[in-house]
Amino acid sequence: MASLKTKLQQLTKLQCALFETSYNPTSARTGAKYLRARLRGPAMVRYYPQRIPIQLVRAVAWDMNIVDSREEQRVDDVVDLKKRGKGAPKKKKEKAEEKGKKGGGKKK
Repeated sequence: MASLKTKLQQLTKLQCALFETSYNPTSARTGAKYLRARLRGPAMVRYYPQRIPIQLVRAVAWDMNIVDSREEQRVDDVVDLKKRGKGAPKKKKEKAEEKGKKGGGKKK
């Protein structure tokens, strides 16, 4: 007669086969609980509405005079910085002429 332990193992194997679960006699950590769980990504994507950029709305409805408050604030900040002398430096206008001078003439 088979021992009780082997009968219980056989019963567990049969249960796993019937209920489509993994047989794990050593109780090793497999992460099966997390692999079985539903993915959260699609639900999160459905929860948050799709962002529509103001530039796109402005292009479609140009006659509505839509104002981008963030852009207005940025422009105001740049103007304030320039008043205090903290703005970006002016770009060089004669960049091509300077490159010609640096090379010098042909040497013989």
